[in-house]
Amino acid sequence: MRSGYVPEVQKIAVLRANRLGDFIFALPALESLHFAYPEAELVLLALPWHARFLHQRPGPVDKVVVVPPCAGVSVKPGEAEDKDRLEQFFQAMRQERFDLACQLHGGGQYSNPFIVGLGARETVGLKAQDAMALDRWIPYHYFQHEILRYLEVVSLVGAAPLCHEPHLAVTEQDIVELEAVLPGQKRPLVVLHPGASDPRRRWPAEKFARVGDTLTASGATVVVTGMEPERRIVEQVTRTMRGESVNLCGRLSLGALAALLSRSCVVVSNDSGPLHLAHAVGARTVGIYWCFNLMNGAPLSRLRHRPLVSWQLNCPICGCDHSHGHCSHSASFVSDIPVEEVIASVQDLMAEYHNPNYDD
Repeated sequence: MRSGYVPEVQKIAVLRANRLGDFIFALPALESLHFAYPEAELVLLALPWHARFLHQRPGPVDKVVVVPPCAGVSVKPGEAEDKDRLEQFFQAMRQERFDLACQLHGGGQYSNPFIVGLGARETVGLKAQDAMALDRWIPYHYFQHEILRYLEVVSLVGAAPLCHEPHLAVTEQDIVELEAVLPGQKRPLVVLHPGASDPRRRWPAEKFARVGDTLTASGATVVVTGMEPERRIVEQVTRTMRGESVNLCGRLSLGALAALLSRSCVVVSNDSGPLHLAHAVGARTVGIYWCFNLMNGAPLSRLRHRPLVSWQLNCPICGCDHSHGHCSHSASFVSDIPVEEVIASVQDLMAEYHNPNYDD
């Protein structure tokens, strides 16, 4: 299999058309590609939210092209596609004459044919057992940290790792949008994010509330965040808290959320997109992880981050062992993480935040 630097690369396509946390995991690989091919235009093939969020944002991506509904790529397998629109998309992409197309999207069952359809001179990516091979590929196995996975992919085209931590710029516009919702605070800000796309990754709302009460009692301003579908969970936290909190559910743009997280002294969150965004904008975090997700997505450093883990393997409802199978129940697999452990980790990070001798 070929590996090493690809000569005369002027345009690179990268497929990463999924959620916020998934994009954050790919940032170090994108930085490495940009450094290895500084004269090349780096085009991210992604979703509408990427285009909005990355518009005029400093970083390795030069342009975002939105992928139309494509089963297994930009929408779930089996969801409706517009065949005519997809054909027009591929025709337009072939006219771009990409020198290099990178699949940083998954195992490749759906995404590798997509990458081949771009007509690039050279293709690179991941390959699960049931996927077609690209020109250069590494085998896809679930148990590999996501950041290291994509760094390994781009290393096949001579892009050496620059860092193993994601970094994302907060812009002046992000700060303006935040100030419109939450004007400057004098007290330390602690952000609680009790939602997660998978309910099995959600720590109980009442436990978030207990953490929030401890922090308000110590003089912090507690802000609870979430998207509109998470309103019930956010309101359960704020109603259960005895102390005051600021409910920003559904009130922040993604840019304003990035600004908020960057201003916080600590972020306490389930394993979710906002937690990974917090990593990328330099926040200190206490993350709630299920053991398998810890292996794939926890931060790689411990100076700013305290990932806490549940080793619960059996479904609390039916007893199914999730190390070997799955069930349809959605009960939390992380509820056993003690409140005291979370509070201790938060206080540890806050003490470092306020230490004038602490080298940031």
